[in-house]
Amino acid sequence: MGKTISCSVLLSLISCFYLLFATALDTITPSKSIKDPEFIISQNGIFRLGFFSLANSSNRYVGILYHQIPVQTVVWVANRNRPLKDSSGILNISDDGNLIVLNGKTEILWSSNVTNTAPSATTAQLSNLGNLVLSNGDDAGSSLWESFQHPCNVFLQTMKIGVDIKTGRKVELKSWKSIDDPSDGNFSLGFEPFNIPELVIRKYNQLYFRTGPWNGNIFIGIIYMYTVNFDGFDVVADNPQQPYYITYEYSNDFRLIYYELDTQGKFIERRWDAEKGNWINRYPSHETDCDVYGICGAFGICDSSKRPICSCLKGFKPRNAEEWSRGNWSSGCFRNTPLQCQRDNNNGSGAGQGDDEFLEMQMMKVPTFPYRSSIVNGDCKNECMKNCSCVAYAYDDGIGCMLWSGDLIDVKKLSSLGVDLYIRLSSSELDKGKSRKVIVITTVIAGIVVITISAVLFLWCRMAKHKGRNKKQKQVKHQICRENIGENSIGVKLQQLPIFNFEELATATNNFNHAEKLGQGGFGQVYRGTLDGGKEIAVKRLSKSSVQGLEEFMNEMVVISKLQHRNLVRLLGCCVEGEEKMLAYEYMPNKSLDAFLFDPAKQDVLDWRKRFNIIEGISRGLLYLHRDSRLKIIHRDLKASNILLDEELNPKISDFGMARIFGGNQNQAKTKRVVGTYGYMSPEYVMRGQFSEKSDVFSFGVLLLEIVSGRRNTSFCNDQYALSLLGYAWKLWREGDIRDIVDKVILESETYSKNENEKEIWRCIHVGLLCVQEFAKDRPTMPTVVSMLNSEISDLNTPKQPAFTEAPLMSHDVEDKVSLNDVTLTNLDGR
Repeated sequence: MGKTISCSVLLSLISCFYLLFATALDTITPSKSIKDPEFIISQNGIFRLGFFSLANSSNRYVGILYHQIPVQTVVWVANRNRPLKDSSGILNISDDGNLIVLNGKTEILWSSNVTNTAPSATTAQLSNLGNLVLSNGDDAGSSLWESFQHPCNVFLQTMKIGVDIKTGRKVELKSWKSIDDPSDGNFSLGFEPFNIPELVIRKYNQLYFRTGPWNGNIFIGIIYMYTVNFDGFDVVADNPQQPYYITYEYSNDFRLIYYELDTQGKFIERRWDAEKGNWINRYPSHETDCDVYGICGAFGICDSSKRPICSCLKGFKPRNAEEWSRGNWSSGCFRNTPLQCQRDNNNGSGAGQGDDEFLEMQMMKVPTFPYRSSIVNGDCKNECMKNCSCVAYAYDDGIGCMLWSGDLIDVKKLSSLGVDLYIRLSSSELDKGKSRKVIVITTVIAGIVVITISAVLFLWCRMAKHKGRNKKQKQVKHQICRENIGENSIGVKLQQLPIFNFEELATATNNFNHAEKLGQGGFGQVYRGTLDGGKEIAVKRLSKSSVQGLEEFMNEMVVISKLQHRNLVRLLGCCVEGEEKMLAYEYMPNKSLDAFLFDPAKQDVLDWRKRFNIIEGISRGLLYLHRDSRLKIIHRDLKASNILLDEELNPKISDFGMARIFGGNQNQAKTKRVVGTYGYMSPEYVMRGQFSEKSDVFSFGVLLLEIVSGRRNTSFCNDQYALSLLGYAWKLWREGDIRDIVDKVILESETYSKNENEKEIWRCIHVGLLCVQEFAKDRPTMPTVVSMLNSEISDLNTPKQPAFTEAPLMSHDVEDKVSLNDVTLTNLDGR
């Protein structure tokens, strides 16, 4: 403890010395170098650049470290492969304008190695993000060299992993050799475009781990990416002609978070815990042997919950049975029976392709090297069937159809989430299982017939008793629902709700056929169905591995059964049988708002009149929840994907799994379990777990600005002044011109009228900014919002700065008020 205090005092004295005598605390110039043990500090005080040694080594290095963290934390090393042997080192700018590290013999141990046309004007500045930037005045302020373009083993915010546009050089992380040796290790992490972009780790330049394809929001092979932690990640290209790169940036920069490729090849999130005084490791890229690339070989599947972990896909057998039995699965598997289309091709005939079938495998990490098809979901199977070389297909809402030819490598069974993978097999492979089922079914039917004939003589006297029993069974089902919900805890009784049995809903959805799938979220999947009478429904089926559970399912059922409003989705019934839990809703043919709002191909459908109608409808639905219904309900998960659209694009609020019912005099509540979707949650809810009507108002404000702009709040990227859509809107508002935030689709629409629509759009933006103000007391209530939108209130208040627009400076004594383990992030898929 004494050593730590002494070090802190020493660092403070050195910092004061630089503040008094240095030309700039964060900058090196040709006339100002740093000598061991001197250092420079970024303006925000978070990072420092200087000399250091590691715990079990006397070698000296020049690098970037966290400045205010008591635990030495290195994020970049200049001379990682050529350490100094003593404390004679100097870091300066040479005569040719390069940043160099010299030893006592003036030998160059490291250099930025760039061509500099104005060496005398060169400076090296340590930015607030931890990026060391070399630049000169003759190059219009652009950088000559950046440490972010030459990373070591750490991935910091706004760093880009991909290809350096200026040089064409691949930018990737390289692990340390050991915890005491920062020289190049065995592992590297880079971004591979492939056919669909993926993040990969290589060992000795060979594939070692892959994340699965990027779908626009997440890498679909990593279940941890469905949490709030990874919501800041994005895969982008600065323009269509340039390659993609991955970067990340969090709007809640009060946390100290970075990512590290460790010496064992794991990609780890490290988060500073001020209370514990140490870094907390979270979400490694892989934890089991199943995460090692191709461990089960071609056509093998890895399941960490089984022993052995590797097995052949159905319809395949080990290529080398002896090696397989010894636990060496690298030789993989091969087909038991050739595909029918292959046999036809060998016979010179193209017929008979329809004899091949597809085996469905749920919750899978898809194989490597898929190629993307532009066709829609329902045609994936047909597209694959047309091509004899296609051996599998899968579908993801963000990617579309993925098809595979050749060997299927790196197939993994996930414990939750993932996608459904369809493997092409000869129909005879599937018929074998069917034959066994036929034998069993035939035997059972025969037994049933005998029993039925014997019992028919007694049926006439039991008809009345059966009728009473059926009625009692239905009452029991309702009683089960009521017991699971816990009527006493919420103070309401579940109304009589139609009960569907499992067979009815299975028949309606064609046995939950993939072609009938409408969408997917944290709860499970939603299917389109048709009842016997021809009525179309949407069936929400709770997944056994759902991140939401029985509590959310029952909560949604009891809440929505009490609600009747034209702007709320209508619940038609439920099914609770064994492990199956399903809700049946009215079918919305246009799915969810985000399917139109954020899709460039569909945005033009939403002109301003339709968007304003949607805004009004959502506001009326929310007003009903807060004030006009018999129960006062806080939704807690209002977002674009939870707004469904009917055939006329009228909005209906859906997904009440997170909703909470308030008592008559209750205005605010607090929870230890923060649920919702990052980017829509109010600051008091994120930081303190407090929610109220004003929490929903905040979400409505975000949604309103998204509808006007046609852009997501969480993925918005404009410039250094705007960390989010809210920040950009606030910046334009203060400048007095908010036209730039309006979706160009609106402005270029044939129905747009500047005289008629402009005031309405400006008013909506004004209302949106009032709704997203940082403090709940400053936000309007929903009755006021509705009145403002309808121009019943003409004199609107001036909005104050919204929440989540500027990141506060990070400090080692900032407490993390939100436990990330207790945050539930719901998926953004349409219902």
